[in-house]
Order: sequence, then C-alpha cells, then structure tokens
Amino acid sequence: MSAPVLEVTDLVTAYGKIEALKGVSLSVAQGSITCLLGPNGAGKTTLMMTATGLLKPRRGSIRFAGVELAGRAPHDIVARGVALVPENRLVFPTMSVSDNLAAGAYQRRDKVAIALDVERMFERFPRLKERAEQQAGTLSGGEQQMLAVARALMSRPKLLLMDEPSLGLAPLVVEEIFRIVTELNRDGTTIFLVEQNAHMALRVAHHFYLMEQGRVTFSGTPGEVAEDEVIRRAYLGSVKR
Repeated sequence: MSAPVLEVTDLVTAYGKIEALKGVSLSVAQGSITCLLGPNGAGKTTLMMTATGLLKPRRGSIRFAGVELAGRAPHDIVARGVALVPENRLVFPTMSVSDNLAAGAYQRRDKVAIALDVERMFERFPRLKERAEQQAGTLSGGEQQMLAVARALMSRPKLLLMDEPSLGLAPLVVEEIFRIVTELNRDGTTIFLVEQNAHMALRVAHHFYLMEQGRVTFSGTPGEVAEDEVIRRAYLGSVKR
C-alpha cells in the first residue's frame, strides 16, 4: 500500500452539544480508492464536510499531503487539490451544464486550459456535451451525477471525495458511475468514497472503513470485508459470498 495522502486523526466534529464524529481516525493511500461504509446518521457526510472545510472540527487533525486542513477555508482546501462531489449532487439547477463546469474552475485563471478541460469533460461524459446549454436542473439524476463529478474535476483535484455517488440512481447508471470512478483512479486521481452499495464498492475499492455512531469500527481489505459477518449481514446479505 502506498503512503497515505490523507490522514485523519482523532477528529471530533459537533453540531452544538451533539458530537457527530467522536474521535475518528483513518487514512487514504495515495493512488487508491478507499471506501467508507456505514448506516445513515453514522457521520459519513459530516466527515466529508469537515475534510473540505464546510464544517469546523472541535478537535483533531486532517492532513492532506502533509498539510493541515482543519480550520482552513473551503476555497483554500480546493486550491490545495481536494474536491468534493456532494451527496444529492447539488448542481446549480438554473445554470447551464457549461456554466456549472465553469463554476468548478472558479479559482483558476488559465482560461485556455479551462476551455481544454471543458472539452475533456465532454469527451469523458458525452451526454453532457449533448446538453451543454441545457439547465442543469432539467437533467436526469444520472446526468446530474455526471455533471457533479465533472464539475469537481474542473478544479484538477489530486484527491476526489465522493459522497454517495450511486444514491437514487438506476442500476445501469450506477454501473456507469462506478466505471467512471475506476477510470479516474486509473488516470491518477486518489478517491475517497462514501457508499451504501457495498457490492459495487467491493468491485473497485482497495480499502474499506466502517463508521457507526461517529466512530470507525472496522478497517480492512475487500477480502476482509467479505469475510466480516457484521458487514456481510448489513451490506452484502447474510449468505457468505
């Protein structure tokens, strides 16, 4: 396993008096796909939002490529090479597909390179090119997810955080999303993935964590995930694979 590019240590994030993260520690290896499993309300999205500066931790450390991120502003974290594909996509619904992509590059000033990256996104996601001037809110769920991924890639991230990318999508679209995840990783992007679809995640991820009630309760390889009875019953069905 490569050295960690993201290291989370004893992270505590709270909403008022309620601690959503209760001393979370985990790491994401350079060049890997790392998957975080867990039930609703476990704190997975809170971790993603804390790592990208949208929430401030009460204590603990989040180091990316050796630089402390905890307490930094979201735009600073994006500039350092971390991008988030948020849960439920959150595209800008009244803006065109092209304008959504431009928004992903809002911190960049290299206009020629930005235009080239837009074309690369259209090559990777042909359906977005067909709908370039269409309002994002009129796209299907799968198309919006592709746009959310493409928008995040416009910042040229080294680490891509993806929060439930398959949520609410048809099976064929889920297959395509995971194909894209694999391609991005093969092209050099490290990916930290929150996902409920453990069967699909097992096909692509190199390492897994399980979070329950704000704590990490499991860390292991895909093989160890498939052998763990608690995870099998909760996420893979009770029959041993």
